[in-house]
Amino acid sequence: MQVHFDINSLPAIKNAIVSQGTFDGVHLAHKKIIERLKQIASIKDGETVLITFEPHPRMVLFPDDHGLQLLSTLNEKIHLLEKAGIDHLIILPFTKEFSRQTSEQFIRTILVNKIKTNTLVIGYDHRFGKNREGSFEHLKESSSLYGFEVEEIPEQDIDEIAVSSTKIRNALLNNDIQTAQKYLGNSYSLEGKVVKGKQLGRTIGYPTANIEVENSFKLIPQDGVYAVWVWYNKARFGGMLNIGNNPTVEGKGRSIEVNIFDFEKEIYTEMLKIEFVSKLRNEEKFNGLDALKAQLHLDKQNALAILNKA
Repeated sequence: MQVHFDINSLPAIKNAIVSQGTFDGVHLAHKKIIERLKQIASIKDGETVLITFEPHPRMVLFPDDHGLQLLSTLNEKIHLLEKAGIDHLIILPFTKEFSRQTSEQFIRTILVNKIKTNTLVIGYDHRFGKNREGSFEHLKESSSLYGFEVEEIPEQDIDEIAVSSTKIRNALLNNDIQTAQKYLGNSYSLEGKVVKGKQLGRTIGYPTANIEVENSFKLIPQDGVYAVWVWYNKARFGGMLNIGNNPTVEGKGRSIEVNIFDFEKEIYTEMLKIEFVSKLRNEEKFNGLDALKAQLHLDKQNALAILNKA
């Protein structure tokens, strides 16, 4: 997949089959659109193109709304779209000025002049441009004027999947990892840098890597203990992860800590990817370190049993 950050330096794209949107999480409904792009590209001997935006439009349009929680950071989205088989990913900087473009300006400047769109595929009831004025009917009118085709994914196809980013966020925030995974079509994950913590875990036989997620808008699941897969340097390890305030040892502030099974390397400042598999239990305050250690032993047994079936 070729990633393009500058719309003015695009290479020639053969019979561009295009879609556009935020594609947060790249979930099953998004994948439905991507599969249709690939089908049309195969028929027309074309290349698939996906247009997305950075930062997320809500960050620009509603800067005082701090409730936005993203399913995927830009790097995660790039990886997911590459895995989905897109040929070209165009990342447009979303600014206040850009948001004021009319749908007609977007069609003429971006879709026609820059990309030379052959076919545009959009999801049901998708709108774009200033005040979301651009509708499927408007696109149909423009397509005949500018010489490209437009296709809308039917309402019944979207309803059949019954997936939205909001449903996935709600599932993750309500401890329903399995539903989120079902809607995503893959495990929910996060990436972060390993930073130094209190190093108390190693004193009771369960050393943890403290993970710092740099994007403050990335959705972190509910506090609790989870069975997870941990990716380090393209190798996968089992693990159990705690999200919370570590009440037994009077932790200060929310943290993300993972105990990686059969792993002994020092990895401070390095990056880890965490894939959530299942929630084991809520975070609890135990009566001392011995009680905590006993519970961690049970957690590890439960995590191993779950991961062995995953």
